[in-house]
Amino acid sequence: MINSLIMLQAADQSGIMNIGMIILLVVIFYFFMIRPQQKKQKEIKKFRESIAPGDRIVTAGGIYGKVKKVKETTFVIEVSNNVDITIDRGSVYPSAEEAQKDAESAEKK
Repeated sequence: MINSLIMLQAADQSGIMNIGMIILLVVIFYFFMIRPQQKKQKEIKKFRESIAPGDRIVTAGGIYGKVKKVKETTFVIEVSNNVDITIDRGSVYPSAEEAQKDAESAEKK
């Protein structure tokens, strides 16, 4: 009888330990994977909302241009003299600083 009680207590403790380890892994996964990705997505969204006419941008496809019009879900950008294209907001990434540096160096030449 005492032997079976000890076995049941050991089984209960190992079950609790397994659940505790799973919870610990989920917490670690959240802080090292999910949370940083959410912060990055918020920064990208904030960047896209702050784009105004006259800003230089780079699209996901590598197209450099200057924003002419900002619409609800799209941008109209000028890629060359009198050449305008419409792009989706989702295709613009926060590397506009590099686009501005490249544009400035191209204008100096």
